[in-house]
Amino acid sequence: MKRFVSAGTVLFVGGIFSCATSWGSHAGFEKLTFTPATSAKGGTVKPVAVKPEAPPGPITGKVLQSMDSGGYTYLLIDSKGDHRWAAITSTPVTVGELVTVKPGMLMLNFSSKGLNRTFERIVFSEGIETRKLGARPATPKTTAGSSGAAVPFNKISVEKAPGANSYRIATLFANPKLDGKKIVVRGKVVKVSTGIMDRNWIHLQDGSGTPQRKNHNLVVTSKELPDVGEIITITGTVIRNKDFGSGYKYDVLVEKGRIVRETTESKPALP
Repeated sequence: MKRFVSAGTVLFVGGIFSCATSWGSHAGFEKLTFTPATSAKGGTVKPVAVKPEAPPGPITGKVLQSMDSGGYTYLLIDSKGDHRWAAITSTPVTVGELVTVKPGMLMLNFSSKGLNRTFERIVFSEGIETRKLGARPATPKTTAGSSGAAVPFNKISVEKAPGANSYRIATLFANPKLDGKKIVVRGKVVKVSTGIMDRNWIHLQDGSGTPQRKNHNLVVTSKELPDVGEIITITGTVIRNKDFGSGYKYDVLVEKGRIVRETTESKPALP
């Protein structure tokens, strides 16, 4: 049974009311809900006519991330440098594919309980219109989460997180005394592999280290899921010489990573 989304925004005096109705009753799908904003002064508010935003058109580009939850497949698509999220009914999609997803309805601040994250903007599409495989190596030599699968070294410069327990990525490789220690590290997300061994594999770089020494790319395992290109601060435990088997072998790994949301009032702290 096909399901469709309808969404809208109505501006009130003193507040905004945003809503979306579910695509219908269908077992196994996440529910789409609405949340009314409250008036700052309370009481009854009168609606003011607002011209609705035009529905998003098709999204074409390379799939950067693909994950499944609650009957949907969530896709992060690089559309000419603009990273955009789309959701379709559960469909096998491979990272690296070139796809065009059909037009759909835009959802703002949509929360997925299955993925434990909120999408600031996401289009619920009727499905994939066209798809084809992008360029890729004929015979992959490494697994998606392994250190050998890292994005090549780029000119990145990320400031070290503040605090006594914070380190640059190259230092984590160089200091064996940090094995088993809880640390803080900040870097740019250059690659994410999702849902492997019930965790996400986040590749971070901060500009330290070199590809020749293989100490420039840090892999962090986490239940959380940042976006590629995002600069994040993470806390976690350093593990050295970790071998999961099946090609997942690391000189240095940070496990049980948690993203620290920094503000001007607070700085990264260990859990």
